[in-house]
Amino acid sequence: MILSFLEGLVLGFGAAVPLGPINILIMNEAIKRYKNGVAIGLGAMSADITYLSLILFSLMAYLKQPIILNTLSIFGGVFLLYLAYTIFKNRDAKIDTSVQTIEKENIFKLYIKGYLLTFMNPYTIAFWLSLSGYITAKELNPYSVILGLLSAILLWVSAMPYFVHKSRHKISQKMSYSIALVSSVIMFAFSIMMFVNLLELL
Repeated sequence: MILSFLEGLVLGFGAAVPLGPINILIMNEAIKRYKNGVAIGLGAMSADITYLSLILFSLMAYLKQPIILNTLSIFGGVFLLYLAYTIFKNRDAKIDTSVQTIEKENIFKLYIKGYLLTFMNPYTIAFWLSLSGYITAKELNPYSVILGLLSAILLWVSAMPYFVHKSRHKISQKMSYSIALVSSVIMFAFSIMMFVNLLELL
């Protein structure tokens, strides 16, 4: 069981740490407020748990249908474009935003952003399908692997925004502008990649 937990832990960090749309969004929000970044991360983790639940109830096979994967790709690509535009539009936002303005941030909306961005990503489905095959092939304890994996993801979405937020005083306004600009370009690139992959499948 311990070995299965450790394998799940490694898989969890492997899935959570690489730079992608979710981590970019977490970093951009964590600069403003720690809770913002955590809300995005928890939303993404909830989407993972949704797919995990579908696997446990043997419903994941229904999502492997081309029409569902293509639909998710379309909405996912459009949503990434929206996020890229939002980040680009707010690239001039001041880092030292007043407390009154920060308090108006809707944590639930950020949570939903994180959830939708992960849920509408076909690669999330591919990850969980490959994980279930990996667990079966290596005869690991599935519950220990899942516990390790979710523990790693939870640790990452809690710790990463904390360090980003605590380092915000080292980020100049010019650097903040550059980070937002680069982030919006990367988000845009991810959306284009999603559309290109969709066209290749049609």
